[in-house]
Amino acid sequence: MASDAARKSVEGFTSAGAAKVMSAACRSAGLDPRGAELIRLGENALYRLASAPVIVRVARSAEYLPSVRKEVAVSRWLEREAFAAGRVVDDLEQPILIDGHPVTFWHLINEGDRKPTYGELGAVLRDLHSLTLPSWLELPPYDVFGRSGLRIERTKNVPDDDRRFLRDRYEKLQEEITKLRFGSAKGPVHGDAHRQNLMVDERGRVILIDFEGFSFDHPEWDLMVTAVEHHSLGWQTKQQYADFVESYGRDLRDWPGFTTVRAIQEFHMTTWLMQNAGENKQVAEEYARRIASLRDDDLPRNWRPW
Repeated sequence: MASDAARKSVEGFTSAGAAKVMSAACRSAGLDPRGAELIRLGENALYRLASAPVIVRVARSAEYLPSVRKEVAVSRWLEREAFAAGRVVDDLEQPILIDGHPVTFWHLINEGDRKPTYGELGAVLRDLHSLTLPSWLELPPYDVFGRSGLRIERTKNVPDDDRRFLRDRYEKLQEEITKLRFGSAKGPVHGDAHRQNLMVDERGRVILIDFEGFSFDHPEWDLMVTAVEHHSLGWQTKQQYADFVESYGRDLRDWPGFTTVRAIQEFHMTTWLMQNAGENKQVAEEYARRIASLRDDDLPRNWRPW
């Protein structure tokens, strides 16, 4: 069952409303929605069907439609490449638009008894970045700040001074991006390349999931996540990060642009959490910890994974 927090409204996107959309989409697709379980309510609502090995993904609004269409196209491309990744249900026209919500259907991945390693994450990214995009698949450039700007303006329950600080930092980082000089060719980029976007199935296969941020850009944007988590936050041991670097073949900290992308990733992680700062005391405390250390670089980044 979903947690109480998962059932709360997120910017008007509620579990009750998402459930109605999910049920209507299932009926349209000839699937039985009875007994479906809400497993996550965040950027999307995810439901596991009881009647079939299918995950139903409900997006927040019609604004997400281009991104959802991209996810479906990426899944089908990776399947043609025999790349181990999440698969949309092939015999359904996707996405379905229900009351302004794009809905997609994905094959359930039955997880095994272990989590992926950082060495496996490095290997998956190495293989992904080596692929050549087909001519029929057009991907946008990497969206460096994603929805950070919208979150700054729309999020409630944060001090106005925080909002002013984040707006100013946003402008400064946008300027810093123009100074970056990449040493790698552009190619397919996942866009949210952390270990939680890998799954290990019952057969031990490591499977890449979540294609919302897929883009055509420099691979540094994918390496940024783990490098910052280790260098700034200490979320991996030295050996785990060494395994990641060895598998991929590069340590992003050796790149002159690392200081800039480190600041970008920390900014993104803070604004992402900020949107849920009013959800409960624990989220509010973590948000306060993060923004305090953005204001003062001398403070330790003792952030907690969320």
